[in-house]
Amino acid sequence: MEKIQTGFRFLYRFLGFIVLTISFLISAFRIHFKTKDPVERMNRFSANAHYFTGVVCRFFNIKIKVVNEIPKNQPGLIVGNHMGFIDVLVMNSLISSLFVTSNEIKETPFLGLLCEMGGCLFVERRSRMNISNELNEIVTYLKKGFNVILYPEATSHNGEEILPFKRTLLTAAAYAQVPIRPYCFNFTSINGDPFNLKYRDAVCWYGPISFAQSFISCASLKEVVVDVEFVEPVHTKPGDDRAKVADHVRELIVKKFRPVRPA
Repeated sequence: MEKIQTGFRFLYRFLGFIVLTISFLISAFRIHFKTKDPVERMNRFSANAHYFTGVVCRFFNIKIKVVNEIPKNQPGLIVGNHMGFIDVLVMNSLISSLFVTSNEIKETPFLGLLCEMGGCLFVERRSRMNISNELNEIVTYLKKGFNVILYPEATSHNGEEILPFKRTLLTAAAYAQVPIRPYCFNFTSINGDPFNLKYRDAVCWYGPISFAQSFISCASLKEVVVDVEFVEPVHTKPGDDRAKVADHVRELIVKKFRPVRPA
């Protein structure tokens, strides 16, 4: 009986996700063609993604607890740990923002289109040749009043530990004269059980796990409970040591992180 219920749950959510995705893309393409100003277009892309990710979180029964909410009208470089697409949905549902993601995602069929229509900023993580232009783009949008979400790990992890932070893009906050706002994302429970190895691969998208495999596993779950805890903002200056800033921000997040438990 449980397998039948799980199958129906997945089918219901899959069909619903298709409907929501089509609706999102229709509204995003309308924005794209009707909004000539590129900054206003990004603003509307961001607001549109904010609305639809909130609907998706509710549809997938992802329950969110926020600790120490941040002001939504004060731009900042929002920095946190990354375990897959669930934390992207959650953060986008909480804050209308622009996400920094990789050109590899942009080049991925379907995902790339969703990210582009969601107002993402793309960086080439496979090469540092264009890093200064990418940094300048982030600084520009921060100065224009956008919240920008950055994952300094530069990849998602498996819930065991937070990876070392890349440094360069963190300096965007200093150049834009906005704070770094660190947060820690934790899975609290899955299907009523504490986050453990039994469910790890159903909610974490990492390594060799394909997006399709991760999506199917996630869509089959009854309930996912997460918490997002913001810690004190970090104010930096352009001349600050990048390594020390990155290590300090990471340490603030690590202190709040709860690793996956044994099954």
